[in-house]
Amino acid sequence: MPSFEKNALNIADLRDLARKRLTRALFDFCDKGSEDQVNMRANRTALDNIKLMPRMLRDVSGRDLSITLFEKEHALPLIIGPTGPAGFVWYRGETELARAAARANIPFTVASTSNTPLEDIYKNGGGTQWYQLYVWQDIDASLVTVNRALDAGYEALVLTVDSPVYNNREIDVRNSLKFPPTIDTRTALDVMLHPRWLFGTLAKYYFAEGQLPAFSNIHIPDEQKAQAKSYESAATAGFLNRNETLNWDFVKRLRDLWPKKLLIKCVLHPEDAAAAAACGVDGVFVSNHAGNVNDSAITAWDALPAISDAVGGKLTLIADTGIRRGSDVLKGLALGADVIAVGRATLYGVAAAGEAGATRALEILEAEIRRTMAVMGLGRISDISRDHIRLPADLPVSGQARL
Repeated sequence: MPSFEKNALNIADLRDLARKRLTRALFDFCDKGSEDQVNMRANRTALDNIKLMPRMLRDVSGRDLSITLFEKEHALPLIIGPTGPAGFVWYRGETELARAAARANIPFTVASTSNTPLEDIYKNGGGTQWYQLYVWQDIDASLVTVNRALDAGYEALVLTVDSPVYNNREIDVRNSLKFPPTIDTRTALDVMLHPRWLFGTLAKYYFAEGQLPAFSNIHIPDEQKAQAKSYESAATAGFLNRNETLNWDFVKRLRDLWPKKLLIKCVLHPEDAAAAAACGVDGVFVSNHAGNVNDSAITAWDALPAISDAVGGKLTLIADTGIRRGSDVLKGLALGADVIAVGRATLYGVAAAGEAGATRALEILEAEIRRTMAVMGLGRISDISRDHIRLPADLPVSGQARL
């Protein structure tokens, strides 16, 4: 177990700890995006180019980081978003993330591609939990999992809508990445060079449960499995292809089926946000999926102001992608988000040290938010507005004469 006080001063340090523990293939899956990584770099550039405008001589001695989200009080303006590989980087990592979120009193989102049964995560993780849905080729089969999430007690359903086809992640092809991770002639050296992951995660599944982890929250009909002769071959035979037919009528159908909070993830256009509101959706994630899908897409941070202007107050706005510092969180809130979701930041943490690592990631972000609020002259999260940031268009060009 790493000494976090010395070795994890920031999220970049947790990333480095995760890189050392994971195989190269698995770390790249967690860390990289699609194609040329243009979108990933743009996400960071967009955040870095936003500058904070501090105010002085404000009493900040009683800073309050809490928010009210869907009628519930939470300690921080953060959500842990869905990260599918959590259970592959750490033994039952989804539950570890849920526990860290519960400890911090923030919501946690279970990915539909997680490998721990959603009922077990909800029972053993505690706290406020949401469930994220991909819709596969068989729509009715996908909805079986929605009913499971409802019966288990999940408080919100998050429909991811930006992936009608699979991502073009060339780096995973080059790394020969497979799920569940297996050891063969192409991956053996990579695995053997990372014994902490081999014995702490992969072997633990095998010896504790007698089998490697599988996608426990994807329902494949018996006839499909029978035709393919196994779950794994059913998954590769086309059943788990994304669904190219989804439209707003499906969102209306889902609204009728799901009586609790319904959210749509990966909205970047204001008209799509307005359409979501018209369908009775409760909120949207303004997100480009962390650079994993469309390598040339607009960033969430460039899209957020127009979406906030269009539907702010009508929908809860959650923004994500590229968050590495507490100052990034404040920038996103100033742009119009009601709350910020983190994914890779806590995934690095759980990959490094399970629940303790995820908790450390949240501690880092909380401390940075609190510190930045102080130097910004902010006493409460609700005080943040667009007046506290300056976008590149607001700033003088370098070298331009100043009065």
